[in-house]
Amino acid sequence: MTYKICLLPGDGIGPEVIDCAEQVLSALPLDFEFTRADIGFGAYERLGTPLPDSTLEQIRLSSATLLGAVTTPPNLAGYFSPIVRMRQSLDLYANLRPCKSIPHESSKENIDIIIVRENTEGLYSGIERVEDDGNKAITERVITRKGSERIIRKAFDLAKQTNRKSVHVVHKANVLRQTCGLFRTVALEVAKEYPEITMIEMLVDTCAMELVRVPEQFEIIVTTNLFGDILSDEACMFVGGLGVAASGNIGVHTSVFEPVHGSAPPLVGTGKANPIAMFLATALMLDYLHEKESAEQLHNAVQDCISKKESTPDLGGSLTTGQVTKRVIQRINS
Repeated sequence: MTYKICLLPGDGIGPEVIDCAEQVLSALPLDFEFTRADIGFGAYERLGTPLPDSTLEQIRLSSATLLGAVTTPPNLAGYFSPIVRMRQSLDLYANLRPCKSIPHESSKENIDIIIVRENTEGLYSGIERVEDDGNKAITERVITRKGSERIIRKAFDLAKQTNRKSVHVVHKANVLRQTCGLFRTVALEVAKEYPEITMIEMLVDTCAMELVRVPEQFEIIVTTNLFGDILSDEACMFVGGLGVAASGNIGVHTSVFEPVHGSAPPLVGTGKANPIAMFLATALMLDYLHEKESAEQLHNAVQDCISKKESTPDLGGSLTTGQVTKRVIQRINS
């Protein structure tokens, strides 16, 4: 079988880490057909939009997509977050962020959390306006029953698939009584269908505190868009930081996988960009394609490189981006 993989290099170090991912995929005993499409600030400068319609169509036609990184400058006329727009346009409703211990001193032990974040609504719905001659700015928070049910069900199904015993439902229904109230109500309804899994509800501020205090207590966290964005960045700092953090944007018909780090303009061309988050995103993509053996092979190769400090300087190593890629490929081929 040939997998059609859309590569979205984007901005900054995005093209570098995407090239690394393509090299690693090409080393696996699988057949891939790669295409590339435009996204990000560079696309905006060339084409007048950070997310061309042709890119969305290319993603739709692909088996899966890998995204490098994008630059999203604030307050630029005609510019919007291409990642948020992509998630909404393609209905990539679930953002999955694994946070698992790595063999490195920067990582705590015994952490294995999956944060399941609603990915298309909430405070990222994009409904904003300015009133009172520019003295008041308003953003609307949209929570729907449909959006809540499918993300909560995704979390409980994932718990079953991965043999986890609990799901933490995180909200702020004591203050946001209508929006988080609906999210909580739906969670209580869905949880009844999974009697073997314990639902634990927790206020978002308490969750942030408990993540710092005892992160090992969490197995799966499911929450709304903004809360999930913040909590997942917090959680990744317990397992090596943004340089090794990956995520998947999962939809019904297609999915896009990406490292969590930004475009990091100062690192462009220096050889210091860490490709490991991109590799872990690639492993998530392989798992999504049901190529579990190759996903595990890539994951194990990355973990072995980390444990032996065959890494970029941010993880205490002395290798360049390209050298780390070669070491991972050597392990795949061995």
